[in-house]
Amino acid sequence: MKPLVTIERHGDAAVIVIDNPPVNALSDPLRRALLAAVQEVVADPVLRAAVIACAGRTFIAGADIREFDSPPPEVFTGTINAAIEASPKPFVAAIHGTALGGGFELALACHARIMAPDAYVGLPETRVGLIPGAGGTQRTPRLAGAGVALDLITSGRHVPADEALRLGLVDEIATDVRRVAMERARALVASGQLPRARDRAVPDITSSEARAAFAAAATAVCKRSRGATAPVRAAEAVGWALDLPIDVALERERVTSLELRTGPQSRALRYLFHAERQAARLPARDGQDVRSWPVQRCGVVGGGAMGTGIAICFADAGLDVTLVEVSAEAARAAESRISLTYERQTKGGRLSEEALEARMDRIHFATGLDALADAALVVEAVVEDLPTKIEVFRRLSAIVRRDCVLASNTSYLDINVLAGVVDAPERVLGLHFFNPAHVMKLLEIVRGGRTVPEALATGVALARRLGKVPVIAGVCEGFIGNRLLARWRQQCDYLLEEGAYPQDVDAALEAHGFAMGPYAVADLAGLDIGWATRKRLAPKRDPRARCVPIADWICELGRFGQKTGAGFYLHANGRREIDPVVTGLVERASAERGLTRHPVAADEIISRVHAAMVNEAARILAEGIAQRPSDIDVVLVHGYGYPAWRGGPMHEADGIGLPEMLRRIESMHDRDGIGWEPAPLLREMVAAGKRFADLNV
Repeated sequence: MKPLVTIERHGDAAVIVIDNPPVNALSDPLRRALLAAVQEVVADPVLRAAVIACAGRTFIAGADIREFDSPPPEVFTGTINAAIEASPKPFVAAIHGTALGGGFELALACHARIMAPDAYVGLPETRVGLIPGAGGTQRTPRLAGAGVALDLITSGRHVPADEALRLGLVDEIATDVRRVAMERARALVASGQLPRARDRAVPDITSSEARAAFAAAATAVCKRSRGATAPVRAAEAVGWALDLPIDVALERERVTSLELRTGPQSRALRYLFHAERQAARLPARDGQDVRSWPVQRCGVVGGGAMGTGIAICFADAGLDVTLVEVSAEAARAAESRISLTYERQTKGGRLSEEALEARMDRIHFATGLDALADAALVVEAVVEDLPTKIEVFRRLSAIVRRDCVLASNTSYLDINVLAGVVDAPERVLGLHFFNPAHVMKLLEIVRGGRTVPEALATGVALARRLGKVPVIAGVCEGFIGNRLLARWRQQCDYLLEEGAYPQDVDAALEAHGFAMGPYAVADLAGLDIGWATRKRLAPKRDPRARCVPIADWICELGRFGQKTGAGFYLHANGRREIDPVVTGLVERASAERGLTRHPVAADEIISRVHAAMVNEAARILAEGIAQRPSDIDVVLVHGYGYPAWRGGPMHEADGIGLPEMLRRIESMHDRDGIGWEPAPLLREMVAAGKRFADLNV
């Protein structure tokens, strides 16, 4: 086997080369080999300096997450970092690709860091429920300041080279990182200097005002965490850099990281990490690799909120996009919406003027579908009305290339019906973006009955290029996410009739970790969308099923949420307030049902909502709408605000136990009647002693 670490000698200096494809993850064998290499360089009397570099496409992109369920290792990354930092010879990190997590912590322990112009650094441990465990919480604030460290570590974001240099996290940007790193190492030898992050004081933190600002920022992190432990512990750890001796703080950091690693939140987040990658897998086809079709020129039909958001996604990813509207006036309005979005990003410092100009140059506006004749992929994003969408697809079929992928952004409607009016229906699929499309990470890729694997692969490849989390879904009313939403929203409506108010349900779910409660979300999205869907489905509804009229009554009053200033709540000046009108409608519904209202505890709200999710999810799995339970968790987390640190409803159900889940669902059926029968798949799994995790293949 090829060695994981080799030492290249260049006279009196060495390059320690790490080669652990695909991403040079810090596995236990690599850590042991790297420590041995560092010790060999330090002991060699001929060598005076060293560069640490990586083979392949990236620097060390983090730890090997597969080892996190194993006992603590023999050699910690912190042990290697201590050896580097204590060396009497300078070590310089040559960073290309990404230096993340333990990889960046190792670079921080070096005496200097050289970074490629297109490289990124970061400490994303909080995303898997951990804190940096090899000095990241202590060296980062000493180099860049406590406030910067707090932001980088608790957000887990990746930092580009120019920002890393400006913040003081790296010393130089160079195209030939190994050569420049070697020059820096020899310059340090000549100067006799060994700059170490540990020897620096945290800058700009001595005044009471600076301390107060840091404390306020840490408090804000805790508030935003909504029950997630890792960001809170990370903020605490960064705070240790202000007062504790570094060796004391480093030991506390290591102990805290190990403690979190065995906790339920990290296990749930690591489960999601793997689930996201599994969700993008294409269904097996006789062991053959399926290749996607190339996409560079795209089209979007419809310039409303969704259409403009999708166009922004394409432009951000470097794709050329033509947005088609029905008139010049509507096209100008779409252009104005896109410009306004980019201007906000520029004012917020997230986008440079040059980048804004480049992205706007990639977006073209037209008033006729003929402008899409040379597109490789077109997304229809017109009003959620089946006849309107059918007409768009019929016209597109006569204009675009026969190998152009035709996709609908529909939230509910039947992709197969749209494919039925298209020449070559095998290239039709659904691309269900979530609002706002340029922000939300989830992309449901809906496989029609005749969609060929290559078209499906094209959708998955596009999602990855857009930076989305793709999940493949089958065709049904609402696909995975909105079908589930409709069911658990029914339980929320039942709770209103029985004694809760919208603010009670929202508060319970937000306390559980949701970003927003369902009624606040409904007001944000617009109540008219759900109203139209309910009216469309009314002829199919079983008249025996329980139906709560509160949302319809609200819509009949012309109250459609934030855009009209009133929905389930009153909305004014960016605030939502309890509305006595809605309170009256809720109590009227109880009276008409003949129910005596009573207070509903938050635990009951959560239990019933979760049971409704799990039961419907079991039906979705049995029907093949979702490929695996973990796909459902990915959809709920990234599209509907389910708390990621809980892993999703299916992961949480396994933790509760499926026999207990079945008991809760049977109780729900006894109370709510027809339509709430336990899913047969759930009964089968309980009888067989299985968990949902057993189906994640």
